[in-house]
Amino acid sequence: MALSKLQRRARIKRRIRKIISGTATKPRLSVYRSNKEIYAQLIDDVNGVTLASVSSRDIKAATKAEAATEVGKTIAEKAVKAGVETVAFDRNGYLYHGRVKVLADAAREAGLKF
Repeated sequence: MALSKLQRRARIKRRIRKIISGTATKPRLSVYRSNKEIYAQLIDDVNGVTLASVSSRDIKAATKAEAATEVGKTIAEKAVKAGVETVAFDRNGYLYHGRVKVLADAAREAGLKF
């Protein structure tokens, strides 16, 4: 039988997380996407601490893509204020397409490197 969407995403997520890990100097930029909202976190996996987080629940935007753009810009601004320039991008098993790609592009434009 074919895998369900959740099983497929979980499998991809496990495969990615074996490789990607965040540190204090290079935190992990984790993206979570629901049907309505999008969330981004900067995570230091060594200490188990979230350095910054942003969600589209706080942002008023006309479309989901515009909300993802604002989340990307905001998380990049918070990262720069915290002294972080480079991050490890964790797409969390989602395809690098659509809102996930828009968020990543906006974060790059705002000053993050990954």
